[in-house]
Amino acid sequence: MVVASQRKQLLSRVLLVSSKAGSMTPEIEQKLRDAFPDHRVIAFNPRRDFRKLLTPRARVVVAGGDGTIEFVARALADSDHTLGIVSLGTFNNFARSLGLPEDVDDAIRAVRSGHPRPIKIGRVNGKAFLEAAAIGMFGAAIELGEAAKERVFGRLGRKLSAVTGAKPFHYELTGDIQGHGRALSLVFANTPSIGAGLAVSGVTPIDPFLELSVHAGRSRTDILTRLVTGRLGRREPEPGLDMGLRFTRLTVETRPRVPVYADSKRVGSTPAAITAEVGGLKVLLPRKPRRA
Repeated sequence: MVVASQRKQLLSRVLLVSSKAGSMTPEIEQKLRDAFPDHRVIAFNPRRDFRKLLTPRARVVVAGGDGTIEFVARALADSDHTLGIVSLGTFNNFARSLGLPEDVDDAIRAVRSGHPRPIKIGRVNGKAFLEAAAIGMFGAAIELGEAAKERVFGRLGRKLSAVTGAKPFHYELTGDIQGHGRALSLVFANTPSIGAGLAVSGVTPIDPFLELSVHAGRSRTDILTRLVTGRLGRREPEPGLDMGLRFTRLTVETRPRVPVYADSKRVGSTPAAITAEVGGLKVLLPRKPRRA
């Protein structure tokens, strides 16, 4: 008896749709299906590895909120896949930093007519980040912003305690930047705003470097002010707000050891090695993307 087994055909074009995105409606989902008829539509599920369905050079279009888009982007980092973004989130930090439109129709057109362009991602202790890495209190503030954005009130109280209870630490920088000092937090940004719209830098993923924000998180008042203004929609840095130091490779040691964050996730404690990886991700962008 011969048992025939059919190998599952891999997909070269996929449309990942998050039904939980804040701006998603049945009408928008149908619009996406109509706009990408040659793409296999897959419901986004963070517990399933969609990469197993893809050919090595597949194109993936993701339509969803901030968390969904950044989850997919991190998953595709350092691959030959190309990413298209239709951002339906609250703050859209990553999409905005690439000059991508927030209007759904405009975002669809940008993907359909866009050209693959390599952009930069950051990496801290081996973990990829799209918006920022943080050491100390500012990382806890990003977690606080995420809890506030998601209205997870039980977590909100715990995250607020982490911000208000954080203590200063001594740090030493080596690599592209040499220095030492004392701080409540250090922020290494890849986008102008991070988390719940907290303004931190003047760099974008199109630039070849990251930015150490010298003033972001210099006090509890500064962090809470950024958090509040971000929640109110002031997502762009004010002129003169930050003095950023740009770098591609940096090592940070602290006394005592303090928490390290990649985007909104804690990824261990110091010491931290932070690098800018140019070409770490390919994104469909307009031929001349506008800066955020």
